[in-house]
Amino acid sequence: MHPYLPHLLEEIAAAHCTEQPVEKSYTKSFEEEMEEMERWVQGEEHEHTFGYYCGLKAENFPPPEQLTTAEIELVNEALRHMMFTYNHDTDFPRALPAAINYSMLINTLNEKTFIPQDGFVTFDYCSGNAPDCIFKEYCSCLKYWNSLPDENMDLPVSEDDELPF
Repeated sequence: MHPYLPHLLEEIAAAHCTEQPVEKSYTKSFEEEMEEMERWVQGEEHEHTFGYYCGLKAENFPPPEQLTTAEIELVNEALRHMMFTYNHDTDFPRALPAAINYSMLINTLNEKTFIPQDGFVTFDYCSGNAPDCIFKEYCSCLKYWNSLPDENMDLPVSEDDELPF
């Protein structure tokens, strides 16, 4: 076992959110909901990173090459559980290798976000464009994308085009 792993798992456990219950139920006024929706639609950038809220820093995690697959999976599970306490989640391809998943989870610490009082924020990094996907051959859309007829692949998309699904 990597000598730093027990310390790292303790830090992750200590980073759990204790200030609010997961998906705390409360009611917002209609005006508050509309203001929040308007900020989201306008693409207003959030002030702080996820690491700011949980207190963890990406640079404190060892590179995946220094850990075994079992150790990586332990850290991944601990990080996902900790994120859940902040009403945050990830949606990565199921076939994604543990080491890439680990790197992506750690990267969420550098992503600007907010802590929702209800609902969840999900980090997914999906653009829907399989050829440009950061997940490369593990992209969840790749099988569907490759099933499209070749003559449709290079056509520009117009506002009148309908989605194939």
